[in-house]
Amino acid sequence: MPNANTDLIERFYKAFQNRDAESMSACYAPDIQFQDPAFGVLRGKEAADMWRMLLGRAADFTLTYDNIASVGQTASAKAVARYTYSATGRRVVNEIESRFAIRDGFIVEHTDVFDLWRWSRQALGVSGWLFGWTPPMQRAIQRKARKALRDYRLKGSTA
Repeated sequence: MPNANTDLIERFYKAFQNRDAESMSACYAPDIQFQDPAFGVLRGKEAADMWRMLLGRAADFTLTYDNIASVGQTASAKAVARYTYSATGRRVVNEIESRFAIRDGFIVEHTDVFDLWRWSRQALGVSGWLFGWTPPMQRAIQRKARKALRDYRLKGSTA
């Protein structure tokens, strides 16, 4: 049964489908904590800038989502993002499970869980197949993602 929290998550994913990082960010509290396997933990404006960067670079991007559920001040959903990874030109289908904590009508915690090895096999090809499961390769992926975000923010691409 829909409620304010499921409506909030629905708004977030509709904005995501429309590649509207500003509307996604408007669903976040100023002190948002975002976490996923590729970026690790991001806080505040870093999370909004990540979406601006990713959606600005995404080629052939589509997103589907379902199973939005809300209990108390938490929510969850499943999504599938399909896009071409800009660094390699390889096609990625990323299956994501998301968890949210909500306070005063805003998302305060957002955790995305996905198989980084599966992602690396698609995005990186042979090196992802061979080494994507290893902690050193996963740390390298995270370092590269965080560096890309840092560079994006330094170029003044923040809103």
